[in-house]
Amino acid sequence: GTKAPQAAGRIHTDFEKGFIRAETITFADFVAHGGEQGAKDAGRMRLEGADYVVRDGDIMHFRFNL
Repeated sequence: GTKAPQAAGRIHTDFEKGFIRAETITFADFVAHGGEQGAKDAGRMRLEGADYVVRDGDIMHFRFNL
């Protein structure tokens, strides 16, 4: 599997270079709670670090800093 920083790098190399964390929601939770805000309100969003292996169906918002 691909770790979170490498997945971020597939979008843009700066995301991988400055990776901090990834806000992660499963697609099932996204749908069940009516979107990102609903999943956040239900406590279904997780903060994952550099060792996290991305799973099929993950919706991620990458935090990075350069």
